[in-house]
Amino acid sequence: MKFRSMFALAALAYSAVISLAGPPPAQDVVKDPTSAPAAPSADNTPVSPLDFTVKNIHGGEQKLSDFKGKVVMIVNVASKCGFTKQYKPLEALHAKYADQGLVIVGFPANNFGSQEPGTNAQIEEFCKSTFDVKFPMMAKISVKGGDKAPLYKFLTDSSTNGDFAGEIGWNFTKFIVDRNGNVIARFASQTSPDQPVVVNEIERALAAAPAKSDK
Repeated sequence: MKFRSMFALAALAYSAVISLAGPPPAQDVVKDPTSAPAAPSADNTPVSPLDFTVKNIHGGEQKLSDFKGKVVMIVNVASKCGFTKQYKPLEALHAKYADQGLVIVGFPANNFGSQEPGTNAQIEEFCKSTFDVKFPMMAKISVKGGDKAPLYKFLTDSSTNGDFAGEIGWNFTKFIVDRNGNVIARFASQTSPDQPVVVNEIERALAAAPAKSDK
């Protein structure tokens, strides 16, 4: 009985640590840049993350198709997370590679530990005043659960995003979309944007030319 009690206490302690720190690291998935865009669907359903229209942080409409031909990083962000410091390397990537065609798109979400409780205006002020964020920020959305945004339904469903699918585990999960509009990488929250595996993938995607249009 004493052994069982000790085991139960240890299990409770482990659960408490996990609830505070977030889930264990997810595996990063990386593939080569593609040479052609995904084939259009017969019923005009999205075949790329860039086929969606979202709201920007000021409430205006943002067509992600505006970024076609560029390399796009999609990342769910939060202002009160242990990974919030990743805003700094994200902005550094933006400053270094934007002129070469990189676009970082931040999606604030309050799904994990209520770590993004503010309004869009408060989020924008925090990002600018704390990290001088200049890359595009979108309006607050949900990336998990019954109210999951359509873009994130696409990104997390295996029928639409293949090897890169799976529920978002925590804030600062990063997807990279190549110049042809195809997802080529997914990086876990724990993988900082300035780690070589991320930078190398961005540089490879930037170096790859977009497919030529038939028009």
